[in-house]
Amino acid sequence: MDNFTPEEIEARKKAIYDSMGKRGKRQIDKVGYENWDPTQTPKDPIEIRKDGTKRTTQQLIREFLTETSDDDYSNSYAEGAFEMCLGIINDEEKIRGMYAFANWYTELLKREGHDPL
Repeated sequence: MDNFTPEEIEARKKAIYDSMGKRGKRQIDKVGYENWDPTQTPKDPIEIRKDGTKRTTQQLIREFLTETSDDDYSNSYAEGAFEMCLGIINDEEKIRGMYAFANWYTELLKREGHDPL
């Protein structure tokens, strides 16, 4: 909308808002009509987000479970791995803490002569 006057942009914005359903208008009202930008590009859906290796969560979890040495893993095991996978891709602080602790604990076990998990 670079080539439009502010009045034209506002008229288009109002037309888009007026054509929306009640639910859509409620979402806009939460943000505030004046703060709403109808030309804003949406965020990538979670299934398209990729990590540093350019893999999706589905690709990562499938590869991990295929390569895991624990052939007889439970649903709970797979769910935990998937939760970590999503958390890593979404850069969740809780998951970063869990990952840091797991790495620290593995090193502690090695330093004290125990077999890591």
